[in-house]
Amino acid sequence: MTMMMISQGLLWGVVVLLSLTVLALARQIGVLHERVAPAGALINGAGPGVGEQAPRLEVHAIGGNAVTVGARLATGRAMLMLFVSQTCPICKKLIPIAQDFARSERLDVLFVGDADIVEQQKLITQFGIDEHCFVNGPEVGMAFRVDKLPYAVLLDDEGVISAKGLVNSREHFESLIIAKETGYATIQSYLKAQSEAAE
Repeated sequence: MTMMMISQGLLWGVVVLLSLTVLALARQIGVLHERVAPAGALINGAGPGVGEQAPRLEVHAIGGNAVTVGARLATGRAMLMLFVSQTCPICKKLIPIAQDFARSERLDVLFVGDADIVEQQKLITQFGIDEHCFVNGPEVGMAFRVDKLPYAVLLDDEGVISAKGLVNSREHFESLIIAKETGYATIQSYLKAQSEAAE
């Protein structure tokens, strides 16, 4: 009888220790979650900034149609410009993600490249990109000061830059939408403002 009571007492002691350990680990996970905030699209300091009117450019798509970058869109619409290249492996991974993302968020999408037309045609064929939504030439990249790929710019219906940055995942595309909706240039500035407001 005494041995049974001792073993039950030990088991209860182990249960209490395990419970305390689980609570301590849960607290640590919460602390890590706050310290390791989600990363958004990486913004470079060059080119027109978030909140500024996009440069108005008259260019032609590979399909032959005229495209006006920075023009007004239908009310409530937005345009995602994705700068890509046939020689960029991350770009090839992101193109289908961008197409799906644009459909789900109801965005107009414009692919922008600056390479040999034969290379761009391979990209268009490989990913089923509409030729009327693919501009090939240096003008747009130079106007937005794009120096690394893949780079995305989100324009609102007035042609104002809502968000921009280097992207390499769907989460980065989503951070552009969050920046547009919240008015914060980056997800990090949004999280910082939220934590300051909570204090």
